Amino acid sequence: MSSSRPPALALTVRQERFPIRGTFRIARGAKTEAVVLVAELRDADGRIGRGECVPYARYGESVEGVAAAMQGLTAPFAAGGMDRRRLLSALPPGAARNALDCALWDLEARRTGRPVWELAGLAAPEPLVTAFTLSIDAPAAMATAARTAARPLLKLKLAGDGGDLERVAAVRQASPESRLIVDANEGWTPQDLSSLPAAFARLGVEMIEQPLPAGADSALEGFRSPVPIGADESVHGLAGLEALAGRYTVVNVKLDKAGGLTEALAVKARAQALGLGVMVGCMVATSLSMAPALLLAQGADYVDLDGPLLLDRDREPGLRYDGATLYPADTSIWG
Repeated sequence: MSSSRPPALALTVRQERFPIRGTFRIARGAKTEAVVLVAELRDADGRIGRGECVPYARYGESVEGVAAAMQGLTAPFAAGGMDRRRLLSALPPGAARNALDCALWDLEARRTGRPVWELAGLAAPEPLVTAFTLSIDAPAAMATAARTAARPLLKLKLAGDGGDLERVAAVRQASPESRLIVDANEGWTPQDLSSLPAAFARLGVEMIEQPLPAGADSALEGFRSPVPIGADESVHGLAGLEALAGRYTVVNVKLDKAGGLTEALAVKARAQALGLGVMVGCMVATSLSMAPALLLAQGADYVDLDGPLLLDRDREPGLRYDGATLYPADTSIWG
């Protein structure tokens, strides 16, 4: 991939479905399965690079639309006219570019015999402790889930329905030793923002993720919160990142939002240069999505790469999770 002319590559795109364990609920709704798209790029010698993405309706994406966007680059790949640099201008940040970018990284690793972390100029990855997500439920049910999970870092999905304080208090009582972060997924009102952070601070909550809708986050300008506030839906790629520095103290970088590992690494570096904390998150997806994100997550302030743990089954082979500890990918998976 480092040569001036990229090699001719055959692109295939397929849809896969993975059932979720139970139901995953956030402020915008619930789902019982993860629908992913897998991009495969094959070179003339039969080597294959893979990448996975999750089309997300909140960002105007559909499975059909994302698949069509990827397939629209079949001819440029086949003509030997597409690499990671060209891909950045061929597609905007989003799921389609993510799958293709990660497939290009994976293929380059297989063509060169060098791991992606080395190709990207990164240090060798180390095991990481990931958050475990509790979806929205009644306070007692979330307390039971927290007690059963018994994880050092819990992420609570909140609803903005008047019951969020009771949910957090119940989880704190059930799991007094766990670190807590919460995610409102744009579900709060300004009134929630004025009343809940102080109560959450007393309960030991470390971070509140995306309390207000992305279009309303100008209300955070100059707001002094007793709990750090993180941006998720408000941050995608590099564009607009500087504007967030006066509103948020943490940004959640996800491959599906940034459009792949290439731009996500740049987003992370720029966020840190701006003095922002970094969280590396994920959609509900398989180990093929988590493997490149694990490279991005090295040195992050918060790691939320529990997607496969929320599935009834992961792909095989999958990443190794030992409780809350996530281990770097074997090359049979990716990279």
